[in-house]
Amino acid sequence: MSGPVIHGGGITAAAARFGGRAEDWLDLSTGLNPCPPALPEVALRAWHRLPDRHVELDARRAAQAFYRTGEILPLSVPGTQSAIQMLPRLVASDRPVAILSPAYGEYGRVFEAEGRPVERVASLDDVDARHGLVVAVNPNNPTGRVFQPEQLLAVAERLSQSGGLLVVDEAFGDCAPEVSVVAEVTSHPNLIVFRSFGKFFGMAGIRLGFVVATSEILEKMEGWLGPWAVSGPALSMAASMLSGETDSIRRRIAARRAALGAILADAGLRVRGGTDLFALVEDDDAAALHEHLCRSHILTRAFDYAPTWLRIGLAPDEESDRRLAQALKAWRR
Repeated sequence: MSGPVIHGGGITAAAARFGGRAEDWLDLSTGLNPCPPALPEVALRAWHRLPDRHVELDARRAAQAFYRTGEILPLSVPGTQSAIQMLPRLVASDRPVAILSPAYGEYGRVFEAEGRPVERVASLDDVDARHGLVVAVNPNNPTGRVFQPEQLLAVAERLSQSGGLLVVDEAFGDCAPEVSVVAEVTSHPNLIVFRSFGKFFGMAGIRLGFVVATSEILEKMEGWLGPWAVSGPALSMAASMLSGETDSIRRRIAARRAALGAILADAGLRVRGGTDLFALVEDDDAAALHEHLCRSHILTRAFDYAPTWLRIGLAPDEESDRRLAQALKAWRR
């Protein structure tokens, strides 16, 4: 059985080891928009009452329009992690699961915790009729690898002949709509797509995601979640923000990503991959660099399975850019 997966965002543990107050650290360990837009007004009744059905439907309809899911009304879930937890229920226990790897570690952990056979594969060509479910994170976390829609749909078609499912995690897909397959779910009923609200909008704390799948699969997941799975305030904020102006968010993310790229280039670091929300650096001394930055109270994401990798997220502003640049300048001085 797999142990717990180490994720980004462990400021409390980092501060306990390297000192400083948690609020004074610069957290670059998560792939989140560091410049969230202003919070919309949330009516008092959203805090006071359990979320009525119309509140949930408002958020789901806004997601339907934002993600362009066609006839499908996405299911709101309390973070896509909750949807990952339900995946073992959708596949027969004797069929192996294939995960395009490396990828978000919770997929493997969840299936292995249920005693399911998991195969970590490097290529879509490694997928075959034995697999009851296949997971592809697109764009990928942490490498940034991208599969084109036609590649994924070809796999979905192959799997459909043996009753297999294809899960495409598009948590980092909001800045890459051209590679999304959400519009294809209606014509590929064995396709399931996950979308994350918190990454693009920079609001991971409200714990909200959406699942795009056939009505049969969504009804099962909704039943497994039980009533009132997503809070009223989260649904209210999503309905407003998904329906609002987002071009400025995209421009700000692009500017922050460009700034990070320039800093890493000036430091002579090799960028192996990444997405609009993070860069993946490869360096033989990545572990030492991670600790060096921690001593400057800057947290990045190290990987136990890839000791030469370091994932570095976007800084929120120019002052933070300078802080990172200075810390990197002192590296190997």
